[in-house]
Amino acid sequence: MALLAGIGLRQPSPPDEPRFVLAARAMVESGQWLLPHRGSELYAEKPPVFMWMQAASHQLLGNWTLAFLLPSLLAALATLWLSGDLARRLWGRRVGMWAVLALASCLQFGLMAKRAQIDMVLVGLTTLAMWGLLRHLLEAPNRRALWIAGFAAGLGTVTKGVGFLPLLVLLPWALWRWRMRAVDDGLRGRGPALWWLLPAFLLGTAVWLAPLGIALLQHADPALQQYARELLFKQTGTRYANAWHHVKPSWYYLQVMATLWLPGSLLLPALLPAWWRRLKRLDGRYWLLLGWALLVLLFFTASPGKREVYIFPMLPLLCVAAAPLLPGLLRRAGTRWLLLAYVSVLAIAALWISVHLLGGSPWAHAQLARRAMPDDLLTPLGSWLLGFGLVLAGLVIWLRQRRAGVLVVLSACLLWNLYGWGLMPALDPYSSASALMQRVGQRIGPDAQLALLAWREQNLLQADRPVTEFGFKRPWDQQWRQAGPWLQHAPHARWLLVLDQAMSPCVDRAQVVDIGSSNRNRWQLVPGSAWRADCDAHLARDAASDEEQD
Repeated sequence: MALLAGIGLRQPSPPDEPRFVLAARAMVESGQWLLPHRGSELYAEKPPVFMWMQAASHQLLGNWTLAFLLPSLLAALATLWLSGDLARRLWGRRVGMWAVLALASCLQFGLMAKRAQIDMVLVGLTTLAMWGLLRHLLEAPNRRALWIAGFAAGLGTVTKGVGFLPLLVLLPWALWRWRMRAVDDGLRGRGPALWWLLPAFLLGTAVWLAPLGIALLQHADPALQQYARELLFKQTGTRYANAWHHVKPSWYYLQVMATLWLPGSLLLPALLPAWWRRLKRLDGRYWLLLGWALLVLLFFTASPGKREVYIFPMLPLLCVAAAPLLPGLLRRAGTRWLLLAYVSVLAIAALWISVHLLGGSPWAHAQLARRAMPDDLLTPLGSWLLGFGLVLAGLVIWLRQRRAGVLVVLSACLLWNLYGWGLMPALDPYSSASALMQRVGQRIGPDAQLALLAWREQNLLQADRPVTEFGFKRPWDQQWRQAGPWLQHAPHARWLLVLDQAMSPCVDRAQVVDIGSSNRNRWQLVPGSAWRADCDAHLARDAASDEEQD
């Protein structure tokens, strides 16, 4: 299966993967799973549920390169099954298969399935909650399905804040029932049972909130109190209502849908009027699926902070809503030509880039130099893209527009095999910072002690020895106040890896080793002998590390 391609062949890469794996690894090594840590500091930007999953996967597999991707992979497979089963229950077996193929062909789904980010797990839980809710609201009264839905929504909420969003489907359901009040459709009497959602939701949130609450009651540690305030208030309500980063214009999500939802977004001009006709006929399936998706879009559009992953939970349910219409759309010549054009552009782009890479053009060299990657990557990257482009071009010539649907599905399978087996393993040493940290280890020798200052999560994760660090979010000046004495204590055995922008004026620059670049940052090694103990200068720019990306 394309989603499995390349699993175990790469290390965690920024922006999100290293911080989650770092916290999960700390749980496994320390045996303390309640509070995630980023180095010596508590990690308060996200609840620990996703990191628990990664740590549990490591306990099962014993290998981080396999374990860190397993939760996303399992969530992706569950999302495919749930989407197909929901479509099957609402429209029939064949429509269920169309829903699975539609979702698997969308770019954002494949990309998130192969990344170790919280969002794929969140989407799995969101889809599970919607599956349970729609079974009760549209299929037949089902208290067990309601309990599953409520628990999944609660668990999703303590996984990434917005897991409660499936409960919004009750608003379009209530409006639809009001519009259908004069019709005896056999769906009456389902409202009272919805109260079971409340205890189920609370039970889901208790997976994390209960142990956290017990810890807060038993311990008066100020750090624990600050952790709870930061996570429960700033990283939820404040982050939504008054976002301090990722501020985007109101139309941002239209751009996301037009690009990351390809090739499905190409069909939206045909799907929208078809959906509208079914909404006017008061088809409850579309009222709930599309009404919920619209509410989610409005919810995230209202916040000034926007990221492409925020609206990802909409995608599986929109594929379910599109599935019964796809056979008819694919009978239209215009739709088939549009999908053929999409795959053709993909093949031409791969061939064009491969020619530049294999030919060593100035453009190709500039792209690698901008990312601090060596020219040795030109041949492997070019070869993989050339093979992908040629196979895709052959499929375009063979299948042509009469089998455009099959062509799109095959192109998605080829794309994620290219990504998993070819591109990511080749780029991994540089995207994960493993190449940088390997150079650091070789330069300082096996017996030296290493510390980090103004570091990134991937630096600590990829280090080949125990590392000393002086905080992640602390201002650089404060980190230097501890780093200087640390270097001075054993100047011939200790080294400090420093972001070049954070270099102290109290360091003898003549002894500093420029160790190279990684993730668009330049790094320098400071030997202990380079520290001037009699210096009391301060950094001209006092700054902390980058803001949380997720």
